[in-house]
Parts: sequence; C-alpha cells; structure tokens
Amino acid sequence: MSLFTSFELGSTTVSNRIGMSALTRNRSTATVPNAIMLEYYLQRANGGAGLIVTEGTLITRQGTEWPQAPGIWNEEQIAGWKKITDAVHEAGSKMYCQLWHLGRVSHPDAPEQKAAGVPVYAPSAISARGGKFRFLEGHPGYVTPTELPDPAVIIAQFKQAAINAKEAGFDGVELHGANGYLVAQFLDSTCNQRTDQWGGSPENRARFALESLKVLIEVFGRDVSIKINPAGGYNDMGMPLQETIDTFGYLLREVDKMGLSYVTLVRHSDALDPEYEGKKRATPHDVVATFAPILANTPVFVNCGVTPEEAETLVSSNTAAGVFFGFNWATHPDVANRIKAGKPLDNVPNIPHLYGAEGVDPALGYTDYKAFA
Repeated sequence: MSLFTSFELGSTTVSNRIGMSALTRNRSTATVPNAIMLEYYLQRANGGAGLIVTEGTLITRQGTEWPQAPGIWNEEQIAGWKKITDAVHEAGSKMYCQLWHLGRVSHPDAPEQKAAGVPVYAPSAISARGGKFRFLEGHPGYVTPTELPDPAVIIAQFKQAAINAKEAGFDGVELHGANGYLVAQFLDSTCNQRTDQWGGSPENRARFALESLKVLIEVFGRDVSIKINPAGGYNDMGMPLQETIDTFGYLLREVDKMGLSYVTLVRHSDALDPEYEGKKRATPHDVVATFAPILANTPVFVNCGVTPEEAETLVSSNTAAGVFFGFNWATHPDVANRIKAGKPLDNVPNIPHLYGAEGVDPALGYTDYKAFA
C-alpha cells in the first residue's frame, strides 16, 4: 500500500503517510502537559502514526478558549512536552507542535486571559457570532474584541513559541491557520477590515500568515507547515467564492516559494459548517482540486472525512503526499495499525467525555479506547 511507504518530510523521514491531525482534548494540568497526555500520545505512536501533530498549543496566555488546553510559553510546559516528544520518538513516530492563537474567539473572563492582563485581540473589532464558554458562569458567547494595535507583537510570540518547541524536542511546527482562529481571521475579509498594511487586499490580509511563517522558518528551517481550511465556516468564517480563491490562491503561491515541509488542506464538511440566521456560513468548494495544483513544490496533506480507501487513492495517485485522520485517532489508538491489518475503525465514540470534565476521570473517552487484539 502506498500509505505505508516512507516519506521525506522536511529534514526528517516519516515511516508512513498516515498522520494524526491536531485534536483539542482539554486534558492538561493548568496548561502544562501531564502524564495522561503522555500516555495518550504514546498510545497513538505505538498505533502506527507516522506523524503526530499536537492538539492546538497556545503560544501565549492571551488567547485561551479551553480551560485545560496546553501551552508552550513557559519552562514547565516545555519540560512537560519534552517527556512526550521523547516517548513518541522512542516509539518510532515524529511529532510537530501546532502553534495556536485564538484571537477573537477568546473570552475576557477566561482565567488565563485575565492573568495575561491584556484584551481579547483580533484583526478588527468585529465579534464572531455564536460561541458558548461552558466553563464560565452563565455560559457567555463571543464578545467584541479589541483591534490588535501591532500584529508584529503576536508574530514575535509565534517565534518564541517555535524556539520553545525546539527546546521541547519537536521535529517541527504547524501554524494553525484554520477554523477561524487568529491567522484565519487575518485572511478573512468578513472579520479583517483593517485599512493598514495588514488588511484590505488579499496580499495584505495574507501578510500576517506569511510573516508568521517566516519567523518560524528562522527557528525550524524546512520543518514548518501550515494548516488551512478555505471552505470552512467554523467560528463565523467564510468569504464569497471568488474572494476565497483569490485570497488563498495568493497565500499558497507565496507559501510554495518558502520550502515548507507540507501544507494541510482541510476539505469542506457540511457537519462542521455552522448556521447563522438560517444560513450556512461556509463557502463549499473542492479545496483539494482548487488549491493543490498551486503547490507545485510543497507536499500536500489532505484532512477531513478521509476514509482509508480514499487515503490510499489520494497517495497512490500522487494527489497528496499524505493524509491526516482526525476524529478516528481520538477514538482509536491504533488507526494506522488497523488500516494496515485491514481491521475496521469501529470503536464507539464516548462523546460526553470527548473533552473531559472537571471532577471526572480524565482517562474516560481519552486513553481507554481499545486497540484491536
């Protein structure tokens, strides 16, 4: 099977084309990676993942949404991640850290946000619709953010996070440019209405992503990637189709000159497309067919709803260099091993405990899924 051939990924080699995509699981101890997270990632390394991308990892206290999401801004967090990367490497897998800033979909009353002592920042003072912060009293929704005075400040935080990730033993970093978080907010004209060099034209709206990638490359060289979902409506995102093609087309033409290890293209998912005022938010189109041809010099990984059979076709046809599975890795510690052995992905998801809960055994719905015998 083409899925089980090795692949040169930046400066390293992965054993197969089956990656584990970033999956928020909300199990850290006050933003510090812990022993049960080590068990979780090690299970999946032993389960055959060629490349593991961490859950979204916060680059700074400013920009939190999940109360137990991990960070990578201090020494304690670096030490926690180092134990995990060491174990994953010992098991034969490679590991990237997904660098994450939430921008406008944070809340000013979140504990870490309050500790940061700064407002909720975004490209423009435009609130996302929806949201529900279940860990805050009254379950409030999104608020109107403060326009970020100088985006270079956050870009510098991305660079420091990459320095920390290198110290923690990661093989590379993935810039989270999807799902309506800060990088995606700069790209999208519905929430970026700046009139300076960071807004307006596709070139200006892509500047934040490109400048962030440049500083990551200063730290990791070729071992840098970006994840985007041009057809996604999550967190109140989405532009008209031609504007979407123009914006992401420009971004990827520039990205293709940068020598990244890969770009993840997230396909449209109707199930993940929110509805506002009776209308779906996203801009559905064939993301892979539209954007993969632009990346002539950069490996493409495909994500979202890929079946094992489709994954084999994508790789064997050279449409993609590899595939990221997401939810299947949450519910199966051994996705790659099952695919190789022809076993079904049939574990029953424990939805109530997918993201954990205060006072509940964190293993539930996390490390208690069974590998096939």
